[in-house]
Amino acid sequence: MEAKKPVLLSTAYLPPVHYFMAMKLAGEVYIEKHETYAKQTYRNRCEIYTSNGKLALTIPVKKVNGNHTVIDQVEVSDQYNWQVLHWRAIHAAYANSPFFLYYKDDLKFFYQNKFNSLFDFNQQLLSEIISLIGINVKISYTEVFEKQPENWIDYRNTISPKKLPTEFYLKPYYQSFNEKHGFISGLSILDVLFNIGPETQDILS
Repeated sequence: MEAKKPVLLSTAYLPPVHYFMAMKLAGEVYIEKHETYAKQTYRNRCEIYTSNGKLALTIPVKKVNGNHTVIDQVEVSDQYNWQVLHWRAIHAAYANSPFFLYYKDDLKFFYQNKFNSLFDFNQQLLSEIISLIGINVKISYTEVFEKQPENWIDYRNTISPKKLPTEFYLKPYYQSFNEKHGFISGLSILDVLFNIGPETQDILS
């Protein structure tokens, strides 16, 4: 598969490997900034591999305009002490992974500091992960919402927790709990980063 147009993605919280495969393939990426917030998506949710299998981590949010809230107006809720809970879950899942100690300090910042905007939190975290992986990609943001865009390859809703995208082949890689639960595809990029470290770029190819 070759991307001849820029790729259009939703904002996402620690997005899955496929998100970064699309990003690396395209080189030029647009992040949707004007859509209405959609629940039960990667916009505020990621999935990691724990000793009990796959676990979803969800950021609680506040929709200031109800169901009509635009994504860049969605606020992060301080309910449930979610940052502490998420970092504990990540630590428990990956503390024994080969590269956890190498990357953890770069990521822990995002769980120790307050963020008001979901969009800003996601984008700052995404930028950090892109830097850690070493992807060369230009990111821009949409200026208006287009339901059926003609100038982009649209992955806003096809990269979803509900269904793995068929456009990308993900080569199996080492996972800490493979022997217990087998290989699980479509997890957060953290799963690749903590388990295979600098070889993450090879997986994305």
